[in-house]
Amino acid sequence: MLVNVANVLAGLIGAGIIVIGARAFWAPQAATGFGIPDTPTQDRAFQAWLRVKAVRDMAAGLFIFILLAGASPHLLGWSMLAAATMPAGDALIVLHSNGPKAIAYGVHASTALVMVVIAVILLVA
Repeated sequence: MLVNVANVLAGLIGAGIIVIGARAFWAPQAATGFGIPDTPTQDRAFQAWLRVKAVRDMAAGLFIFILLAGASPHLLGWSMLAAATMPAGDALIVLHSNGPKAIAYGVHASTALVMVVIAVILLVA
């Protein structure tokens, strides 16, 4: 039962990161929600960088779905644990850039924590 909950949560994380990545193509101004002050959303070079990041976000979300479809809970758990370093790193980047602590902790760090909890559930299953 707990593994099923972890799988659903992993799927929601995967879907969420795909949506966040895709949003960069139709709403690059959404990047200001990442938490880095003075995000130059109108700058073409920044938009190009954002699209590169967007494609990688979407691929990361797809990897979760691939693991959900064909891997053991144990492998998904290890993958989720490794992937938790991404939002943890994002939190550190926002804090280092003097961004809002509410976004660093409330968005990025909390996502990393949820991913670690999912990983632990899957690893002990």
